[in-house]
Amino acid sequence: MTQTKEIDVARNFTPYPVGRTRSDGRHSGEAFRDDYLVPALKAGAVTVAMDGAKGYGSSFLEEAFGGLVRRCGFEANQLGKRLVIKTEDALLSAEIWGYVKEADELKAAANVRKNAGSASRDPTSSTP
Repeated sequence: MTQTKEIDVARNFTPYPVGRTRSDGRHSGEAFRDDYLVPALKAGAVTVAMDGAKGYGSSFLEEAFGGLVRRCGFEANQLGKRLVIKTEDALLSAEIWGYVKEADELKAAANVRKNAGSASRDPTSSTP
């Protein structure tokens, strides 16, 4: 049986997470996602302990968690089975899962548009 890895943001990453991309600093959402979340999720289930950090900006959260879907190929349903957000703050957990869901919906909509644009058309049809 695969063991769940726990990542405590404040202890393992930083008590001061800030920014979206690495250009915003070394404690950005991109750095947390790429250096901690992705390797752990590739190995199995992950619990992320959010309490203890001095607050989270929306850019950090969206990039770290929404970016798992947008940039790293994960799907929301897959993350729902392998990722646990551990926090006393129900609003924080809801915000994180909202970013994951939104990224998944945008990705699905982009795939629909892409597939619709590449659908074969009857060259003899007068309908565009």
